[in-house]
Amino acid sequence: MEDERAVPDDPDDKTAGRGREYRAPELAEAAGITVRTLRFYRERGLLPPPRRAGRIAWYDDRHLARLHTVAALLERGHTLGGIAELLAAFESGRRDVGELLGLREPFAVPWAEETRVRLTPGELADHFAGQVTPENLAASLDMGYLAVDGEEIVHISRRLLDASAELVRDGVPLSAVLEAGRRVRVQADALAETFTALVRQHLADGEALSSELERLWPLARTVIEAEVSLALARRVRAEVSAPRSRTDG
Repeated sequence: MEDERAVPDDPDDKTAGRGREYRAPELAEAAGITVRTLRFYRERGLLPPPRRAGRIAWYDDRHLARLHTVAALLERGHTLGGIAELLAAFESGRRDVGELLGLREPFAVPWAEETRVRLTPGELADHFAGQVTPENLAASLDMGYLAVDGEEIVHISRRLLDASAELVRDGVPLSAVLEAGRRVRVQADALAETFTALVRQHLADGEALSSELERLWPLARTVIEAEVSLALARRVRAEVSAPRSRTDG
Protein backbone atom coordinates (compact mmCIF):
# COMPACT_ATOMS: atom_id res chain seq x y z
CA MET A 1 0.00 0.00 0.00
CA GLU A 2 1.36 3.40 -0.94
CA ASP A 3 2.31 5.94 1.71
CA GLU A 4 -0.20 8.80 1.40
CA ARG A 5 0.67 10.58 4.64
CA ALA A 6 1.58 14.23 4.35
CA VAL A 7 5.21 14.88 5.31
CA PRO A 8 7.22 18.12 5.40
CA ASP A 9 8.50 19.44 2.08
CA ASP A 10 12.00 18.33 1.21
CA PRO A 11 14.19 21.34 0.34
CA ASP A 12 16.35 19.04 -1.79
CA ASP A 13 13.37 17.73 -3.78
CA LYS A 14 14.56 17.44 -7.39
CA THR A 15 11.00 17.84 -8.73
CA ALA A 16 10.91 21.58 -7.91
CA GLY A 17 10.87 22.57 -11.58
CA ARG A 18 7.76 20.52 -12.35
CA GLY A 19 5.26 22.87 -10.77
CA ARG A 20 3.12 22.25 -7.71
CA GLU A 21 2.94 18.66 -6.61
CA TYR A 22 0.63 17.11 -4.03
CA ARG A 23 0.49 14.03 -1.90
CA ALA A 24 -2.90 12.36 -1.83
CA PRO A 25 -4.25 14.16 1.30
CA GLU A 26 -3.11 17.52 -0.08
CA LEU A 27 -4.73 16.90 -3.47
CA ALA A 28 -7.96 15.73 -1.87
CA GLU A 29 -8.09 18.85 0.32
CA ALA A 30 -7.42 21.15 -2.65
CA ALA A 31 -10.20 19.47 -4.64
CA GLY A 32 -12.67 19.45 -1.74
CA ILE A 33 -13.01 15.67 -1.59
CA THR A 34 -11.87 12.92 0.75
CA VAL A 35 -8.84 10.71 0.23
CA ARG A 36 -11.23 7.78 -0.02
CA THR A 37 -13.07 9.50 -2.88
CA LEU A 38 -9.75 10.25 -4.55
CA ARG A 39 -8.81 6.57 -4.43
CA PHE A 40 -12.25 5.63 -5.79
CA TYR A 41 -11.83 8.02 -8.73
CA ARG A 42 -8.45 6.50 -9.51
CA GLU A 43 -9.93 3.01 -9.44
CA ARG A 44 -12.66 4.11 -11.84
CA GLY A 45 -10.10 5.49 -14.31
CA LEU A 46 -11.06 9.12 -13.80
CA LEU A 47 -7.48 10.17 -12.97
CA PRO A 48 -4.22 9.44 -14.77
CA PRO A 49 -1.64 7.57 -12.70
CA PRO A 50 0.41 9.66 -10.29
CA ARG A 51 4.16 9.95 -10.42
CA ARG A 52 5.75 7.61 -7.92
CA ALA A 53 8.85 8.18 -5.84
CA GLY A 54 9.37 5.06 -3.74
CA ARG A 55 6.15 4.43 -1.85
CA ILE A 56 4.84 7.99 -2.28
CA ALA A 57 2.38 8.91 -5.03
CA TRP A 58 2.84 12.46 -6.32
CA TYR A 59 0.03 14.32 -8.05
CA ASP A 60 0.23 17.66 -9.84
CA ASP A 61 -1.99 20.48 -11.10
CA ARG A 62 -3.20 18.35 -14.01
CA HIS A 63 -4.75 15.94 -11.53
CA LEU A 64 -6.34 18.84 -9.65
CA ALA A 65 -7.77 20.22 -12.89
CA ARG A 66 -9.14 16.77 -13.75
CA LEU A 67 -10.87 16.58 -10.36
CA HIS A 68 -12.43 20.00 -10.96
CA THR A 69 -13.64 18.78 -14.35
CA VAL A 70 -15.18 15.67 -12.78
CA ALA A 71 -16.93 17.85 -10.20
CA ALA A 72 -18.28 20.18 -12.91
CA LEU A 73 -19.60 17.27 -14.98
CA LEU A 74 -21.21 15.69 -11.92
CA GLU A 75 -23.01 19.00 -11.28
CA ARG A 76 -24.29 18.89 -14.86
CA GLY A 77 -25.91 15.52 -14.16
CA HIS A 78 -23.37 13.10 -15.61
CA THR A 79 -22.70 9.82 -13.84
CA LEU A 80 -19.20 8.68 -12.92
CA GLY A 81 -19.44 5.95 -15.53
CA GLY A 82 -20.46 8.48 -18.16
CA ILE A 83 -17.64 10.83 -17.18
CA ALA A 84 -15.10 8.01 -17.43
CA GLU A 85 -16.42 7.13 -20.88
CA LEU A 86 -16.29 10.78 -21.94
CA LEU A 87 -12.67 11.20 -20.85
CA ALA A 88 -11.64 7.93 -22.49
CA ALA A 89 -13.46 8.89 -25.69
CA PHE A 90 -11.74 12.23 -25.98
CA GLU A 91 -8.29 10.93 -25.10
CA SER A 92 -8.61 8.18 -27.71
CA GLY A 93 -9.80 10.62 -30.37
CA ARG A 94 -13.34 9.30 -30.72
CA ARG A 95 -15.78 11.63 -32.44
CA ASP A 96 -18.90 11.05 -30.38
CA VAL A 97 -17.91 13.32 -27.51
CA GLY A 98 -20.87 15.59 -28.21
CA GLU A 99 -23.33 12.73 -27.89
CA LEU A 100 -21.77 11.69 -24.60
CA LEU A 101 -22.08 15.26 -23.33
CA GLY A 102 -25.65 15.59 -24.58
CA LEU A 103 -24.69 18.49 -26.86
CA ARG A 104 -26.04 17.75 -30.29
CA GLU A 105 -27.52 21.07 -31.37
CA PRO A 106 -25.32 23.82 -32.81
CA PHE A 107 -25.66 27.13 -31.03
CA ALA A 108 -27.20 30.21 -32.59
CA VAL A 109 -25.00 33.24 -33.07
CA PRO A 110 -26.57 36.65 -32.42
CA TRP A 111 -26.44 39.55 -34.87
CA ALA A 112 -22.92 40.44 -33.75
CA GLU A 113 -20.46 39.85 -36.57
CA GLU A 114 -18.79 36.63 -35.50
CA THR A 115 -18.04 33.80 -37.90
CA ARG A 116 -18.43 30.26 -36.66
CA VAL A 117 -15.73 27.73 -37.51
CA ARG A 118 -16.35 24.03 -38.07
CA LEU A 119 -13.51 21.68 -37.14
CA THR A 120 -12.86 18.01 -36.74
CA PRO A 121 -11.44 16.97 -33.35
CA GLY A 122 -8.09 16.48 -35.05
CA GLU A 123 -8.13 19.97 -36.55
CA LEU A 124 -9.00 21.47 -33.18
CA ALA A 125 -6.08 19.63 -31.59
CA ASP A 126 -3.76 20.90 -34.34
CA HIS A 127 -4.77 24.50 -33.59
CA PHE A 128 -3.63 24.17 -29.99
CA ALA A 129 -0.51 22.01 -30.18
CA GLY A 130 -1.82 19.06 -28.21
CA GLN A 131 -3.27 21.16 -25.38
CA VAL A 132 -6.90 20.18 -26.07
CA THR A 133 -7.12 18.09 -22.93
CA PRO A 134 -10.42 16.86 -21.47
CA GLU A 135 -10.14 19.65 -18.88
CA ASN A 136 -9.66 22.38 -21.49
CA LEU A 137 -12.41 20.86 -23.63
CA ALA A 138 -14.84 20.89 -20.69
CA ALA A 139 -13.93 24.51 -19.90
CA SER A 140 -14.47 25.55 -23.53
CA LEU A 141 -17.84 23.80 -23.64
CA ASP A 142 -18.91 25.37 -20.35
CA MET A 143 -17.98 28.85 -21.61
CA GLY A 144 -19.82 28.35 -24.88
CA TYR A 145 -16.72 28.66 -27.04
CA LEU A 146 -17.39 25.19 -28.44
CA ALA A 147 -20.42 23.13 -29.30
CA VAL A 148 -20.84 19.84 -31.15
CA ASP A 149 -22.84 19.37 -34.34
CA GLY A 150 -22.84 15.80 -35.57
CA GLU A 151 -19.23 14.74 -36.06
CA GLU A 152 -17.91 18.30 -36.09
CA ILE A 153 -16.92 20.74 -33.37
CA VAL A 154 -18.14 24.31 -33.86
CA HIS A 155 -16.19 27.26 -32.47
CA ILE A 156 -18.28 30.34 -31.79
CA SER A 157 -15.84 32.87 -33.27
CA ARG A 158 -13.12 32.79 -35.91
CA ARG A 159 -11.48 35.82 -34.28
CA LEU A 160 -11.39 34.22 -30.83
CA LEU A 161 -10.13 30.93 -32.25
CA ASP A 162 -7.30 32.60 -34.18
CA ALA A 163 -6.28 34.83 -31.26
CA SER A 164 -6.32 31.93 -28.80
CA ALA A 165 -4.30 29.69 -31.12
CA GLU A 166 -1.70 32.43 -31.65
CA LEU A 167 -1.31 32.95 -27.89
CA VAL A 168 -0.77 29.21 -27.45
CA ARG A 169 1.81 29.18 -30.27
CA ASP A 170 3.59 32.04 -28.49
CA GLY A 171 3.88 29.93 -25.35
CA VAL A 172 0.79 30.77 -23.27
CA PRO A 173 -0.87 27.58 -21.95
CA LEU A 174 -4.37 27.02 -23.29
CA SER A 175 -5.69 26.70 -19.74
CA ALA A 176 -4.38 30.21 -18.99
CA VAL A 177 -5.93 31.56 -22.21
CA LEU A 178 -9.29 30.11 -21.20
CA GLU A 179 -9.05 31.55 -17.69
CA ALA A 180 -8.19 34.98 -19.15
CA GLY A 181 -11.18 34.63 -21.47
CA ARG A 182 -13.41 33.89 -18.51
CA ARG A 183 -12.22 37.05 -16.75
CA VAL A 184 -12.56 39.16 -19.90
CA ARG A 185 -16.11 37.90 -20.33
CA VAL A 186 -17.07 39.25 -16.91
CA GLN A 187 -15.87 42.69 -17.99
CA ALA A 188 -17.47 42.37 -21.42
CA ASP A 189 -20.83 41.46 -19.89
CA ALA A 190 -20.57 44.55 -17.69
CA LEU A 191 -19.85 46.73 -20.74
CA ALA A 192 -22.79 45.22 -22.60
CA GLU A 193 -25.07 45.91 -19.65
CA THR A 194 -23.86 49.53 -19.48
CA PHE A 195 -24.73 50.05 -23.17
CA THR A 196 -28.09 48.26 -22.85
CA ALA A 197 -29.04 50.34 -19.81
CA LEU A 198 -28.12 53.52 -21.69
CA VAL A 199 -30.37 52.64 -24.62
CA ARG A 200 -33.16 51.39 -22.36
CA GLN A 201 -33.16 54.54 -20.27
CA HIS A 202 -32.92 57.12 -23.01
CA LEU A 203 -34.07 55.64 -26.32
CA ALA A 204 -36.24 52.53 -26.15
CA ASP A 205 -37.72 49.85 -23.95
CA GLY A 206 -39.89 46.80 -24.34
CA GLU A 207 -40.24 45.40 -27.87
CA ALA A 208 -38.31 48.30 -29.43
CA LEU A 209 -35.22 47.68 -27.31
CA SER A 210 -33.85 44.85 -29.44
CA SER A 211 -34.09 46.79 -32.70
CA GLU A 212 -32.47 49.86 -31.14
CA LEU A 213 -29.64 47.79 -29.73
CA GLU A 214 -29.08 46.18 -33.12
CA ARG A 215 -29.07 49.60 -34.79
CA LEU A 216 -26.69 51.23 -32.32
CA TRP A 217 -24.34 48.42 -31.31
CA PRO A 218 -21.63 49.53 -33.84
CA LEU A 219 -21.37 52.76 -31.85
CA ALA A 220 -20.89 50.81 -28.64
CA ARG A 221 -18.20 48.69 -30.29
CA THR A 222 -16.40 51.84 -31.47
CA VAL A 223 -16.38 53.30 -27.96
CA ILE A 224 -15.25 50.03 -26.37
CA GLU A 225 -12.47 49.44 -28.90
CA ALA A 226 -11.21 53.00 -28.45
CA GLU A 227 -11.24 52.75 -24.65
CA VAL A 228 -9.47 49.37 -24.68
CA SER A 229 -6.86 50.75 -27.07
CA LEU A 230 -6.25 53.74 -24.80
CA ALA A 231 -6.14 51.49 -21.72
CA LEU A 232 -3.53 49.23 -23.33
CA ALA A 233 -1.46 52.27 -24.30
CA ARG A 234 -1.58 53.53 -20.71
CA ARG A 235 -0.58 50.11 -19.44
CA VAL A 236 2.35 49.84 -21.85
CA ARG A 237 3.62 53.28 -20.83
CA ALA A 238 3.29 52.34 -17.16
CA GLU A 239 5.17 49.05 -17.67
CA VAL A 240 7.96 50.74 -19.62
CA SER A 241 8.39 53.55 -17.11
CA ALA A 242 8.10 51.39 -13.98
CA PRO A 243 11.40 50.96 -12.09
CA ARG A 244 12.84 47.49 -12.50
CA SER A 245 14.66 45.68 -9.71
CA ARG A 246 18.10 44.50 -10.70
CA THR A 247 20.02 41.64 -9.19
CA ASP A 248 23.78 41.64 -9.28
CA GLY A 249 25.22 38.81 -11.23
